[in-house]
Amino acid sequence: MEKFVVEKDGIFWPSEELKRIAWVNDANIYEIAARDPVSFWSQLAREGISWFKEFERSYEEEFPYFKWFIGGKLNASYNCLDRHLSQRSQKLAIIWESEDGLKRSFTYKQLYQMVNRFANSLKELGIKKGDRVSIYLPMIPEVHVAILACARIGAIHSVVFSAFSPEALRKRVLDAQAKLLITADGYLRRGKVINLKAQADEGIKDTSVEKVIVVKRIGNEINWVDGRDYWFQELLKGSSYCEPEWMDAEDPLFILYTSGTTGVPKGACHTTGGYLTQAYWTAKWSFNLHEDDVMWCTADIGWITGHTYACYGPLLNGATLFICEGVPDYPQQDRWAQIIEEYGITIFYTAPTFIRLLIKYGEEHARAHDLSSLRILGSVGEPIDRDTWLWFFNVVGGGRCPIIDTWWQTETGGALINSLPGIGPFIPTVAGRGFPGIRYAVVDENGREVNIGEHGSLVLLPPFPPGMLRNIWGNPQRYIEEYWSKFPNMYYTGDGALRFDEFSVRLTGREDDVLKVSGYRIANAEIEDVINLHEDVIESAVVGLPDPVRGEVPVAFVVLKPNVVGSDSLSQQLMELVNRRLSPIARPARIIYVNDLPKTRSGKIMRRILKKIVRGEKEIGDITTLANPECVEALKNLMI
Repeated sequence: MEKFVVEKDGIFWPSEELKRIAWVNDANIYEIAARDPVSFWSQLAREGISWFKEFERSYEEEFPYFKWFIGGKLNASYNCLDRHLSQRSQKLAIIWESEDGLKRSFTYKQLYQMVNRFANSLKELGIKKGDRVSIYLPMIPEVHVAILACARIGAIHSVVFSAFSPEALRKRVLDAQAKLLITADGYLRRGKVINLKAQADEGIKDTSVEKVIVVKRIGNEINWVDGRDYWFQELLKGSSYCEPEWMDAEDPLFILYTSGTTGVPKGACHTTGGYLTQAYWTAKWSFNLHEDDVMWCTADIGWITGHTYACYGPLLNGATLFICEGVPDYPQQDRWAQIIEEYGITIFYTAPTFIRLLIKYGEEHARAHDLSSLRILGSVGEPIDRDTWLWFFNVVGGGRCPIIDTWWQTETGGALINSLPGIGPFIPTVAGRGFPGIRYAVVDENGREVNIGEHGSLVLLPPFPPGMLRNIWGNPQRYIEEYWSKFPNMYYTGDGALRFDEFSVRLTGREDDVLKVSGYRIANAEIEDVINLHEDVIESAVVGLPDPVRGEVPVAFVVLKPNVVGSDSLSQQLMELVNRRLSPIARPARIIYVNDLPKTRSGKIMRRILKKIVRGEKEIGDITTLANPECVEALKNLMI
């Protein structure tokens, strides 16, 4: 088996073979890009993307707003499909496997025809350029058809994670003012049929949704509203060609909601030209994506990783992507290894949470299957610890494959910090350096760059990446406050980092009040809002507790109304309330009943103190600013 890495003094580097097949193998590219990032990205945009009308100007900035590829016109669906037909019409675009063993695959021509037919149907239902369409679908091929059909006619798609509750769906539909919802009758998750249509019906009550399109996946019994509901399959009978809507480079392509520091999700708005350019090149270079590759990104389409590396990135490159319904360790713990072996997966991109689950299961599943097709391993969603990195490298990759440890966010649109396969190095726990043309820094609280070996806040510097969000949908003030108010002329990521060497960084986790559970961002405040709905609760505060498998789990401190006593039964009610109203991901691992919460004199709950207490840290820090410092000792005694 070919070995793609070599070890030198505990650091891994690309082998000569990997350098030979890598798109980029000369570190001088970083210097070339740094001299003029705008010209660098402009050249990439011209080489990687098909333009109906080429852009007139590359970059404009009026802080905190910026534009890329001004005057250019293009279409995302055309770039993912039409331009591949002359050479790749019979090549597989998508391979899908269901939890119960169904298998389907689509060539580029078949996907093109489905997208065109569905796009025409959307137009017949009154959807036009600029309209918002909410998509509430599991990992089935129809989600890609829906996304690309929206893009083809210029409608703005807003995908909502299918495991989100009806209430979470409603918040996102209301904010986007979506006219149409695309959902499914149901889907399988760990052997259980999830009635997604019932959740969708509840979620769109009293919203702007006028039409609902339903994919028949399971055939379970569902509620049907004549005149409002349409079967997806029935809408694929029309013309197989729909003229693409030529969009301005800065026209919105999609809205994707992400958790912030409040209980209200924020709609990150990404534009067409910049996002497609960044998605194309980061997929190609960061994962060394070639014609014969089969890429499996395990992220759900409801998250940005699913958008960029389980949809747009591979399809823009004319690659084959694999997706599956359910989870990679069910119905058998070795399902993931079976998939890699059966489909010849070459690029396996997953989260440390899942890798830690595999460690828990043991090495025998990897040993029992032929994983020699793998060439690139990728990590995403949270910082990866050394032991998990080495297990992934040695057991899954057989000590042969580089691990591309990526840092990025919903807001950035694509991976921004990671080692490139043909350049390296690949160092456990160190993400690497910025993608060519990306400028970043690690700064102290005054915005000054820290020294090598010191911690600080990770910020992005101008010119800002082309794939980054341009605004928060409907809330420009929040856009300014959350990202641009902390440091002058810098984008504040909210992530802490250690400056590892002159070029590279190690990510250390979130600095704001956002949890990372199984690689997914969940706002503390969003969980608290749900808990506070219970009639026995006065207020609550949620913090994260490190977890060996999930990375972090929510722990809730809850203040009850007078004469109400905390109990296991009440804890179960609160956990189920979060499960039902938000998502199973957000369900607290523990409920702790307290008489008071540490607060500043202005009434702000000091989660920083609660986090230290729940983690058993002896040094709590300064409590002189608290209005009720006496509660800290009481809280510490509760944890004994």
